[in-house]
Amino acid sequence: MTGQTNVKTQTKAVLIKNPVAVMSGLRGDAARLGPVDIRIRDGVIREIAPNLDARDDERVIDASACVVYPGWVNTHHHLFQNLLKAVPSGINADLQEWLAAVPYPRLARFTPELARVAARLGMAELLLSGVTTCADHHYLYHAQGTTETGDILFDEAASFGLRFVLCRGGALQAAGDHPGFSKLALKPESLDQMLSDIERLKARYHDAHAASMRRVVVAPTTPTFSLPPALLPEIARAARGMGLRMHTHLSETRRYVDFCRERFDRLPVEFVADHEWLGPDVWFAHLVHLEASEIAMLAETGSGCSHCPVSNARLGSGIAPAPQMAAAGVPMSLAVDGVASNESGSMTSEAHFAWLVHRAAQGASATTVEETIHWGSAGGAGVLGLDAVGTLEVGKAADLALYDIDDPRFYGFHDLAVAPVTAGEPARVRYNIVNGRVVVDDGVIPGLDLDALRHQAVDGVKLLLAD
Repeated sequence: MTGQTNVKTQTKAVLIKNPVAVMSGLRGDAARLGPVDIRIRDGVIREIAPNLDARDDERVIDASACVVYPGWVNTHHHLFQNLLKAVPSGINADLQEWLAAVPYPRLARFTPELARVAARLGMAELLLSGVTTCADHHYLYHAQGTTETGDILFDEAASFGLRFVLCRGGALQAAGDHPGFSKLALKPESLDQMLSDIERLKARYHDAHAASMRRVVVAPTTPTFSLPPALLPEIARAARGMGLRMHTHLSETRRYVDFCRERFDRLPVEFVADHEWLGPDVWFAHLVHLEASEIAMLAETGSGCSHCPVSNARLGSGIAPAPQMAAAGVPMSLAVDGVASNESGSMTSEAHFAWLVHRAAQGASATTVEETIHWGSAGGAGVLGLDAVGTLEVGKAADLALYDIDDPRFYGFHDLAVAPVTAGEPARVRYNIVNGRVVVDDGVIPGLDLDALRHQAVDGVKLLLAD
């Protein structure tokens, strides 16, 4: 399918001049840098200071109508779901019913071509909302299926210039407990199939450097439902033996917690601790329902969280205790989750809701804009182990988004630095820069034929609606 031309050009030198404000992704007084210029050379931030003079070889970007943020680091996504937005049978369903009605019945319909269109659509939406790094929890696998969709995701990310982490998911059991596979004729993979493909992906793509553009993560879909518990330590040891981080869903619903108590007489975090799934190389999506003792265990072991507030609200799962986790020292990040349970892949929207929802539940001091930005940038880079990414500092990778605030909805702002988070969408990203490359240029993704992509998405939805 057509629709995108690879973005191959990279500007070696960029100077961002005269921004209205710059937010760093750091905490405290360092969160706000003021109206400073930013010099980028060879993919790295070289200078941050007022009134920098342009050099002959630099592209100068006039940011006089922009605020600059660190690029968003989206730590939990399901890109194949970009062709499954607002499926009627799941629009008013909770998680268990939604899994059985929306993604799993359509797993076998996702040909490599459809997976590519979905990934292309999702990555475009992410870039246009200021995302510079995406970790995709990709579970589009079964015993009779292809493994090439993982390669397709890396291929598309490279075409867009997006920093990409493949969290290689999948299920190893079908009967009984799994809310999706238990209703299908599809046969899950074996452990050998999963691990051999992860080894292949690691050899081909994984780069462990601090500013890596490509990472592979071991990510069985859900610890209690997707595989026999006895395999969890084996998978953890395999991951650590390969030097790979680990990721999975945990404690997304009250039903999940009840299941763990009834089946294993353990809280979910206790359960994964028993099976070698805690540590600074592990992060979990959701963590909506936690006891104080579980928060302490996560903090003590350095185990991180992908906070997905919009999806949790959409599915009626609840509100994660994100402020309490952050206060306890749990590494926190933000994520949009799959758009089949969000309907938006915008990190601007996610940050806006994350800032609001805890204030509604816990009071106006529960969250700040600065902390929300930190979760969505430096926090995300931290849980992914991308130590050279996530903040706007000299020496860090040049990943940043320039939001256009020349719009009537922003004219009355006293503090324009907070506008993208406090106002939410629509907030136009005029420029998005990843590793020094301009991947959104004056609001446009270079080489992307949006009209062709729209037609491909419409055709893809028709195929997925077929009986």
